[in-house]
Amino acid sequence: MGISHPDAAIVVPPTLFISDADVEKLADWNAAVQALRQAYASAINPAMVPPRSMARGDGMWLRGLTAVSPSGGHMGCKLISASMKHRRASYLISLFDQATMGLTALIDGNRVTGIRTAATAAVAVDKAAPNKPLRVAVIGSGFEARGLLLALASIRELAAVNVFSPTPASRERFAADMRTQASLSVEPAASAQEAVQGADVVLCAARSRDESPVLRGAWLEPGMTVVSIGSTLPEQREVDEQVLSRAALIVADMVEEVAHDTGDMLAASQAHVDVSSKLVSLADFVSGRAGRQQAADIVVYKSVGSALQDVVTAEMLLARAREQGIGTPLTHSIVPVSK
Repeated sequence: MGISHPDAAIVVPPTLFISDADVEKLADWNAAVQALRQAYASAINPAMVPPRSMARGDGMWLRGLTAVSPSGGHMGCKLISASMKHRRASYLISLFDQATMGLTALIDGNRVTGIRTAATAAVAVDKAAPNKPLRVAVIGSGFEARGLLLALASIRELAAVNVFSPTPASRERFAADMRTQASLSVEPAASAQEAVQGADVVLCAARSRDESPVLRGAWLEPGMTVVSIGSTLPEQREVDEQVLSRAALIVADMVEEVAHDTGDMLAASQAHVDVSSKLVSLADFVSGRAGRQQAADIVVYKSVGSALQDVVTAEMLLARAREQGIGTPLTHSIVPVSK
């Protein structure tokens, strides 16, 4: 690369710091869904979204996810530092201008992870589900479940929603909150099977404490679309082997990681389910290069999260921050130099 010369420094605007509180003000489900839909419909070279890396210490780890946005605007990285020993985690997203290499923004990624996960799932569901008001089952009542439902509701009409959580008070609270905050018709169900019955879309955002599956393939009906975001590591389970066996198509945001690093897929492979022939990338699905062949086909969207989602969502937040004058310009920043 050569030697850096200070006199060749490039002048760029100050780096904008966007805090977690700023992200809360800027977040918009519809804007996130539209940005991610456009990204996945674009040409994405695999080199633009490499596998994540992880450095491990004693009870702690640092994960790095990098991507180049197909928008041509930025490339970026999300860093996650976590300690299971101290029950702490931090999320940082950096955006670099593709033209100047300047550090455009530093964003607290705490809320971004939930936003991009739910908004990307909504992109997949919108492509897979029938063009009609949707009947939705939600398995789980936490932050992720709320995000999945709100993101989908931002782009599709929902005819009815049933929610199941093992704690009755939690599912009652979820239903009440969604009715009040989002004017959604949500009813608590006494069991996961009851919630799933008659649904067009099943949103899974829950894992049991003993990592046994919370969704069974025997409950599924022809034509259903299933979203599973809760099993992202080999030791985690969310759906059983029959869910993946009955699926005609398994759509993955990161195909190799979903296939080889998630407990659900590993268990299905060990049960001799031919998952590899059903796996397609979300980009191929959104662009129409792969899709449901028959109305009765069951489609499963399996997500582990992707740096592309983080970077594209961060770009959307940055654009809105500039429009609304939100964020803190840093006094000092990284100075790009000629090489």
